[in-house]
Amino acid sequence: MSKVIESVCDEWEELQEDYKQLEINNAAYLKKVEELTKLQDICRKHIAHQKYRLNIMQKNLKGISEDKNTKQMKENIMKREVELQYMEQSLPKKSDRYMLKLILGDIDVSFFTKENKFRYKEDYETFKLISHCVAFTFSLILYFYEFRPLEKFFMGFLVWYYCTISIRESILKVNGSRIKGWWRIHHLLSIVSSGLLLVWPYNEPWKLFRKHFINYTIYSAFIQYLQFKYQKGTLYRLKALGEMQNMDITAEGFHSWMWRGLTFLLPFLFIGYIFQLSNAIILFNLSYLPEASWEVTCLSLIFLTFFLGNSYTTLGVIPMKTKKNMLIRYKILRSKVYDAISETVMGSHRDDEVIVKESSKDS
Repeated sequence: MSKVIESVCDEWEELQEDYKQLEINNAAYLKKVEELTKLQDICRKHIAHQKYRLNIMQKNLKGISEDKNTKQMKENIMKREVELQYMEQSLPKKSDRYMLKLILGDIDVSFFTKENKFRYKEDYETFKLISHCVAFTFSLILYFYEFRPLEKFFMGFLVWYYCTISIRESILKVNGSRIKGWWRIHHLLSIVSSGLLLVWPYNEPWKLFRKHFINYTIYSAFIQYLQFKYQKGTLYRLKALGEMQNMDITAEGFHSWMWRGLTFLLPFLFIGYIFQLSNAIILFNLSYLPEASWEVTCLSLIFLTFFLGNSYTTLGVIPMKTKKNMLIRYKILRSKVYDAISETVMGSHRDDEVIVKESSKDS
């Protein structure tokens, strides 16, 4: 018995020494976290100041006739904006008002490493694909079999999906995603439209609209699959070239970076937008039926908003294409310069090591 007690006491002493080291490491960790937080705040203030001054300079340059100096200055400002963007993406952002603060509270949901950001972004895209595959399966069953409880369950699934995707997009936004505001509004309206479909009573207008809606969900799932397959290949190619931010994401019919080789997908996207317009017109006509409820008119306005917003936002990106390509070329050049510098430094270190080794051999 005494041997057991001695053994336990020895283990306790050893554990005590290990705990002392843990206390030292934990104190050092807390100090580093405090220093990190202070540095983050300092960087944010400097970035905000840089953006403010750059904005003033851009306004001043607008009224000046362009010559060699002004052209060079505009290029320098553009480069500085890209550099600030790189720095900004490395810093955690505050939760936005919608979803994160409302649902999750004022917590930090930012990722500190690019690997974690990229992993979350991939998980987001996979989640969208799986959800659309589930929606596709439901739609196919409902296309051939009219079963009201399954229809209700499907509408409830859509409400859950769009709520979840909105929260995930808010987290992506905090971590550097440059998704346009319209696509986030699109998902909020999708929550509302799914809720209206869920409470829509089983009447004549629904029977007439049912097939159109199921055809629309089947086509939407097909488009989502095309987007996922296209992105899977292009994402890695662009990332390997340094042309793309990790958190650029797809958003209901459009990628923020998809203008290269987009000629294949664009017709499919606009057919989907025409589907939305068709749904709006059909619902508008159904709203005049005696049995039509208020949900019909609301859904007609929402689908019309989808058509106008999607078309305008997709076409509105075209004028930005030239500027984005210039930024992309600068990013590639910047990446190559950094690689060349690091290779030179590493090469000089290797040369120094060789000289030291040769000297030691001689001695």
